[in-house]
Amino acid sequence: MKATEFRQMTPDQLDEQLVQLKKEQFNLRFQRASGQLENTSRVREVRRSIARLKTVQAQKHSGQDKQRA
Repeated sequence: MKATEFRQMTPDQLDEQLVQLKKEQFNLRFQRASGQLENTSRVREVRRSIARLKTVQAQKHSGQDKQRA
């Protein structure tokens, strides 16, 4: 997902999305370890989405999000 999509979400939605991404990351790690992972680029995409989401959460928490319009 893109940061603009994360910025449109409520804090509760962001928390829910973070849980989903963490679960996906966990499953991808197991698939990679067992040799079943076909789309290796998805690991990188999920990791970066988690970072984007956490950045947006921090911005919303500190009030910086209102400056970005």
